[in-house]
Amino acid sequence: MMKKTVKKYTPNIKEKYMCTKHKKFFTKKLISWRKEIIKSNNNNVILNSFNDNVASADIIDQASSHTEKTVEMRASNRRRKLINKIDLALKKLRNSTYGYCEDTGEPIGLKRLIARPIATLCIEAQEKHEKKEKIYMEN
Repeated sequence: MMKKTVKKYTPNIKEKYMCTKHKKFFTKKLISWRKEIIKSNNNNVILNSFNDNVASADIIDQASSHTEKTVEMRASNRRRKLINKIDLALKKLRNSTYGYCEDTGEPIGLKRLIARPIATLCIEAQEKHEKKEKIYMEN
């Protein structure tokens, strides 16, 4: 008996930009990513709750523990912000504004969206934004 292989779909430029297939692909990708992040957050909460019960008299251990908690809190905040960006992207998919640059209104491009599904700017607008940010940071 031969096993049937399922070919994984990837959006391509020959198809109409943000057609139903594209929207379905990005919706699945974003929902899957969101679930992964939430699972990761839940696992970290469980692991950290075990560490909280350990009291150490050693000041170096306490400092190390404090540093680890600070790093984990920052990572957790980044994940929370990422979930918000994913939710925004899913909302844009529902109202058919996903995949278009917030600055220019032009298509962001499939390659960019596959690499970064929460992108809101096309490459040119992103570069312009980063140059402005760099100039601002240098001053």
